[in-house]
Amino acid sequence: MARSFGQVLIDLGFIDEEQLDLLREEQEQRQGELLGQIAISMNMITEEQVAQALAEQNGLQVVAVSDLTIPKEVLNHLTEPMANLYRVIPLSFRNDVLTIATADPQNISVMDELRNFLGYQIRVVVTTPKEIDVALERYYATDEGDSVESLIENMKNDKSFMDELEESANGDDLTSAEALAESAPVRKLLNMVFLLGIKDHASDLHFEPFEDEFKIRIKADGTLYEMVPPPRHLASAITTRIKVLANLDIAEKRLPQDGRIRLMVAGNPIDFRVSVLPTMFGESVVCRILDKSVISLDLNNVGMSQELIQQFRETISIPNGIILVTGPTGSGKTTTLYAALSELNVITDKLMTTEDPVEYDIDGIIQMPIDAEIGNTFAQCLRSILRQDPDKILVGEIRDRETAQIAVQASLTGHLVFSTLHTNDAPSTITRLKDMGIPEFLITATLQAILAQRLVRRICKECRTEIKPTEEQLAELGLKPEDCVGKHFYQGAGCVACNNTGYKGRTAIHEFLRVNEEIRDIVLRNGSVAEMREAAQRNGMITLREAGLDKIFEGTTTIEEVVRETVLDA
Repeated sequence: MARSFGQVLIDLGFIDEEQLDLLREEQEQRQGELLGQIAISMNMITEEQVAQALAEQNGLQVVAVSDLTIPKEVLNHLTEPMANLYRVIPLSFRNDVLTIATADPQNISVMDELRNFLGYQIRVVVTTPKEIDVALERYYATDEGDSVESLIENMKNDKSFMDELEESANGDDLTSAEALAESAPVRKLLNMVFLLGIKDHASDLHFEPFEDEFKIRIKADGTLYEMVPPPRHLASAITTRIKVLANLDIAEKRLPQDGRIRLMVAGNPIDFRVSVLPTMFGESVVCRILDKSVISLDLNNVGMSQELIQQFRETISIPNGIILVTGPTGSGKTTTLYAALSELNVITDKLMTTEDPVEYDIDGIIQMPIDAEIGNTFAQCLRSILRQDPDKILVGEIRDRETAQIAVQASLTGHLVFSTLHTNDAPSTITRLKDMGIPEFLITATLQAILAQRLVRRICKECRTEIKPTEEQLAELGLKPEDCVGKHFYQGAGCVACNNTGYKGRTAIHEFLRVNEEIRDIVLRNGSVAEMREAAQRNGMITLREAGLDKIFEGTTTIEEVVRETVLDA
């Protein structure tokens, strides 16, 4: 049986039994903080003694990294983002075994992740956190753009690799294509792109082949940014590598394919939803990054005002009916619904979802993926779900009359149904349901509320500056100079933190329509969307444009963002 860390400290003579008792009492107070860190903070032992004890406990060697000169070819096995993310330093590489120094040898998942990313066996030695900091500064003190650039430059300068690449691109040998996809340069470049995407909280990675170039673009905060383009001949190798990771058929290049890559990065499970599409010049690949650690499934963090959160919570607490969230693709509808379900996720209720595809798995909720190829449509899944005795149901999207009808029937039989629709605003959602063939009396009997949503980019906090808007900018918002007395407007000047865009992150603006008796009367007598909008505003509905203005005056976003996202609602 392995000795505890505290016992190892005693065996090495660093502390005595009485001091260990003190440390354990302190650890209970600090809610599980590591014993070694507590001992250092209480000046009982040093960082070097902690490293020695960790090495003794795990049967490893202690190394002073600062005493070593690490060859560049060894450092090249680990990119700067990866070294900083995992806080490890490569020391040597022999016989496909990479020796790395870490201050946390007990974190087995890190070693597994590195083995998975790099394709090498990993040997671990122990050092101190201070030694890691010094080595990272000494060997990896370059910015990320230079790292990608230098990696691609090294590829271009490697004549044998480029010859092999060109030969593979001109032939149809699957074995050589797969071998090239597994080569160190290709692995390294793709790992770096994945890690940069995760680090920048990107939503998508685009790999796009054209006649004379191969583009890699990262989508962050709803905007695409191009990376340094790799050699054109690399397109096939990178695509093959992605297909291998996603368990797709590398021989099939004529048909679209969809798959999934599951990785552990810094202890967080991250899914890449992969779409491969044949084009004139090769296969275009888009990877949607699904990182649960950066998605806050909490209604307090989806951009709602306190008043709106209260109204929305009251609405989702009703026992039955339909609640719809509307907006274009990528407007955060699913995140808002997940946040609502997380709040309703109690042991006394059964929650079920049917999604295309399931983006984030939530403990305690039964989630069913759509697969139209085998007949698992939204309508079919919803029928099956109703036989499972659920209390609350999420239907990923109401796409057709059949799904809408079943959702209505489900709400009439005592279920609370959440779903999404693609409409421009909250009032026009009712017209969309009518177009699908749902009678007015069923809409009024079941529909409880509609939340329209858009995402706007946040102004970067590091470079936010106050501006005076022009009359043309105010006119775009429907404002006059006299309307803005005492109001403040901001924009981002652009800095390193936001990649000189002036924006960092996104937030949502909402329009919430509660279906009350007045709205029901308008629907039953087939009133217009304009009538419904006026009635809703009389009852306190804030439009998307008004919600956007509030975000502008708070200093959260810019005039341009609100005009772009709410131009149809003015």
